[in-house]
Amino acid sequence: MGPATPSDRRATAAWLFFCCGLVFLMVVIGGITRLTHSGLSIVEWQPVAGVLPPRGEAQWEELFTKYKATPEYVQRNADMDVAGFKKIFWWEYIHRLMGRVIGVVFLLPFLYFLARGKLDSEVVWPLAGIFLLGALQGGLGWFMVQSGLVDEPRVSSLRLAAHLGLAFVIYGAMLWVALGLVKRERLSNTDAIRGSAGAMVSLVFLQILAGALVAGIHAGYAYNTWPLMDGHLLPPDIALLEPWWTNFAFNIATVQFVHRILAILVVLMAFGVWMGVRRDLPNPRARFWSNMLLLAVLLQFALGVVTLLMRVPVNLGVLHQAGAVVVFTVALCVRHALREVKQFQM
Repeated sequence: MGPATPSDRRATAAWLFFCCGLVFLMVVIGGITRLTHSGLSIVEWQPVAGVLPPRGEAQWEELFTKYKATPEYVQRNADMDVAGFKKIFWWEYIHRLMGRVIGVVFLLPFLYFLARGKLDSEVVWPLAGIFLLGALQGGLGWFMVQSGLVDEPRVSSLRLAAHLGLAFVIYGAMLWVALGLVKRERLSNTDAIRGSAGAMVSLVFLQILAGALVAGIHAGYAYNTWPLMDGHLLPPDIALLEPWWTNFAFNIATVQFVHRILAILVVLMAFGVWMGVRRDLPNPRARFWSNMLLLAVLLQFALGVVTLLMRVPVNLGVLHQAGAVVVFTVALCVRHALREVKQFQM
């Protein structure tokens, strides 16, 4: 397979950016699904048959009957009728349908570009790996849902974190490949600041996982004060559970405290990257993205505080989740700009 032409690379990048947009939308819909308590409304995983929605009242009654056997209905929604069930069903259905749409939108152009020789050899295997991760994501999503259909009407927070984390891995991988197709300048010697930018990406990703743990145990509905946690710098029940490590996944006080601390670290790291880029590199692209990073992080931090103080209303919760994607995107763009800086005459 020979090298792709510049126009082929632009077409491939445009396709990948479009796929990134779909994953961004998928993450937002996932947030709506979670915040509206819709994620346990479909109790079966039917990758093919589940594409079509219910048709007619008989099918709606059949699905509702299956839902009534779940812990969520028995413990929380025993007064729900079919009309109420439809409201939560549609968000979960759209979420699953979007997953299928993304799979098709990714696979078919990939096969076309591959068959026509329009892909550089170095991107073929990464793109194939991204598709396999997407297939794994579908199974992981169902594995997550299953955890809320057994005893408690709540999915495992660890499985939720894994599901969201894999979505960001897929998104980040597609974005990185796409950026490499449109920005192919020579590398420069910027090891120090490049390392800081890489650490920034890792820290943002860790904060996203921490946010998923907060969402998984509904920790955002407690300690709705700032900057102290109900008057405490360190909440007294932060080490309530045994063994000690379970506090980091299942203790509301600990999980929210970690999320707060990581938020502060993200802000400080963003300032550090911003200052490093401005001090060391005559690189307009890196400077632009470092400016955007600082702005995005500060806005996301403020939004997180407001969301907490207002006890996580759906609109702010969804906006905060979307903001996480924006921060992650900009952090990756900063890191990529440092990876592919042109050589400058000093």
